[in-house]
Amino acid sequence: MNLEAFLHDLHFEADRARPPDWEVDWTDAPLPYKLYRGLPAVPLSLEVPLSLEERKAPAAPGLRGIGHFLWYVFGYTQFYQSVFAGDAAEQEAAAMQMCRRFVPSGGALYPNELYVYLKIEDLPAGVYHYDAARHRLVLLREGHFDSYLARALGNRCDVSAWFGAVFVSTLFWKNFFKYHNFAYRLQGLDAGVLIGQLLETAKRFGFASGVYFQFLDRAVNHLLGLSEREESVYAVIPLSAEPSTAWFADRPDDAREIDDAELCRELSAVRHEHYVRSRKVAAYPMLIRMNEASMLASTRSFRQLREEKNVDEEGRAVALPRVKRLSYDLASACRKRFSPEADFVRGHVSQSQLAALLQEATASFWYRNDLDGAHEQPGCRVSLYGCLHGVEGIPDGAYHYDSDANALRRIRPGDHRFRLQQAMSLHNINLFQIPLCLHVAGDRNHLITELGYRGYRIQQMEAGMLVQRLLLAASAIGMGGHPLLGFDTNSCDEIYNLAPQGKTSLIQIPVGPYRPRPRLGGSLHG
Repeated sequence: MNLEAFLHDLHFEADRARPPDWEVDWTDAPLPYKLYRGLPAVPLSLEVPLSLEERKAPAAPGLRGIGHFLWYVFGYTQFYQSVFAGDAAEQEAAAMQMCRRFVPSGGALYPNELYVYLKIEDLPAGVYHYDAARHRLVLLREGHFDSYLARALGNRCDVSAWFGAVFVSTLFWKNFFKYHNFAYRLQGLDAGVLIGQLLETAKRFGFASGVYFQFLDRAVNHLLGLSEREESVYAVIPLSAEPSTAWFADRPDDAREIDDAELCRELSAVRHEHYVRSRKVAAYPMLIRMNEASMLASTRSFRQLREEKNVDEEGRAVALPRVKRLSYDLASACRKRFSPEADFVRGHVSQSQLAALLQEATASFWYRNDLDGAHEQPGCRVSLYGCLHGVEGIPDGAYHYDSDANALRRIRPGDHRFRLQQAMSLHNINLFQIPLCLHVAGDRNHLITELGYRGYRIQQMEAGMLVQRLLLAASAIGMGGHPLLGFDTNSCDEIYNLAPQGKTSLIQIPVGPYRPRPRLGGSLHG
């Protein structure tokens, strides 16, 4: 299949992304975490801080602080047992047990993995895998790799100013086994949600951070010992106790071009045994083709994007109340974050709540990255739209949120809940109960013109990053949000008149009040 046709089907014809006869073999499902075997491991402290309300002063962490940071980013944090009613005639109920992390994931399959390069006092310098199942670091390659990483990133940063870096990878089989080729779309979104959580957590620990979407893929995978036909790094996130302005810079004009083969020759290959549990792993040729087409083999392929401001749509502007940025305990918001389905209930939403939600989601989204370089204000590649119903003082309608003006731009008046409900492919949520049905929108061509096929996964990651900010803000004000992809994209695009603007809906997030689900739960920390 043509790769552009494949991406078109992922977004606009999702039913074509999975064969109609695809059967999920749950008895042979992979583990939702990667387990290395026979390697040195360093246990991490589970006596985590129970509050992350204020930002800490910048400081280089020790092993204890790194453990706390990784636990809040991607550790197993809570255990739940829920009971669902069975067949009424059989008078039975089914119990479901699960461990959850603070970030959402499609099907709770967590296709991403975290690796870290650390240079801290109480730990041998080197590259580690974060073993989420056992909350420990597994040593993959010992040594200092500042020069190697600097060149893999195109000499666009001062690596010596870092105390570490996080690599977010995707392990293809972990959700392909359920979603088939549709997994490719989910993997980028899941990676973005994880990066969004990482950046917010870094702020609370006093770490400066940034995101590199462009790097020499094979060189980075070679450093970690990953097989690119099984797993590949999607983003590199440096961590420093110094302000990012001191080490995040544009690439020098006279910098020498570097190829991945040149770097890979500097390090011997390592291959470590790991356990996935599945006895049979099906082939996923389209995921491999997309990954290969997205790879960058030379630093000459690195690009920056010119800043583009959103053009306000015509229509009446509804000014939202001026509210202060939310000041909330991140730990509490993470613990309370919940993805309601049948649990949404009708409830009151004030203008102030709506303003706080939208303002916090978009303001906290600002981050340094290599697409925008050292610019103080990043480009607006993803934005928020929403269909509102019953919000205090705001007429029902479809709106675009203008973050610069803190205002809603009305696109289409009226109650759109019936059309939104019709557009859903799985009616697991009653949208008539929900006051806010939000959509993250982005470039309809998925940045392919500017960034090639890598643009698609970058766009999905940025959408996921904004989604996580939205979910945290919703949790902080006592509401729930449920990200979903089971909707007809063209129908939602028509509501907002997105196609003429060259945009499309990337993900849908119903947000509103909810009732607690009956379940037993406990925290997984010391």
